[in-house]
Amino acid sequence: MKLITAIVKPFRLDTVKTALQELGVHGLTVTEASGYGRQRGHTEVYRGAEYRVDLVPKVRIEVVVEDVDADAVIDTIVKAAQTGKIGDGKVWAVPVDTVVRVRTGERGPDAL
Repeated sequence: MKLITAIVKPFRLDTVKTALQELGVHGLTVTEASGYGRQRGHTEVYRGAEYRVDLVPKVRIEVVVEDVDADAVIDTIVKAAQTGKIGDGKVWAVPVDTVVRVRTGERGPDAL
C-alpha cells in the first residue's frame, strides 16, 4: 500500500476530488496548509500599503491506495491540479506497512 500526499492550490480541490471519485478512490483526507516553494510567497497591496505574504495557502490531500493503483492516482491528481503556473504543488508517495480500520479492526487491504 502507498500513502499518496498532494499539496495543491485550494481552488483546485474540487477538481481533484471529482477526478479521484471518477477513478474509484473511496476516501481521502484534506487539510488546510500553508507554505512556499520556488515562488517564495508573493506581494499584496492592502489599503495602499504593500506587504509580503511568505506563506501561501495550500491544501494537503492524503489518500491510501493499493500499490497497483498508486501511479494512476498520482497521474490523476497531477492532471486535475495542474494550472501550468508556478505554485501548482507537489505529489509524493510513501510505503504504508499497516492500515487498520478502527471501527471493525480490519487490517491491510480490507481496511481501505
